[in-house]
Amino acid sequence: QVQLVESGGGLVQAGGSLRLSCAASGRTFSSYAMGWFRQAPGKEREFVARFSPSGTSTYYVDSVKGRFTISRDNAKNTVYLQMNSLKPEDTAVYYCNVRVQGINYWGQGTQVTVSS
Repeated sequence: QVQLVESGGGLVQAGGSLRLSCAASGRTFSSYAMGWFRQAPGKEREFVARFSPSGTSTYYVDSVKGRFTISRDNAKNTVYLQMNSLKPEDTAVYYCNVRVQGINYWGQGTQVTVSS
């Protein structure tokens, strides 16, 4: 019954910004690990950013460090990904993820396209 819905994607020029949102429902997820992955055309899905299960630590793939920031609002059961200084290589479908009792759940994805 876990449901994740991503939003906030779109088409932006290089150097622009987007803020992705992932609204979770079915239960509260404040004590679970949540994060973001992305999948570019012809490539495998890759890790982008996540919280530790405790929510006290964050992790980022090297290519987005200093540009992306993951945050969460437990009251709204929502996780965000603030993306600044976007590059064409950031173009991908971005997926929200939560791990509950050893099972990974995914949203439907939101398209981010960055033009030169």
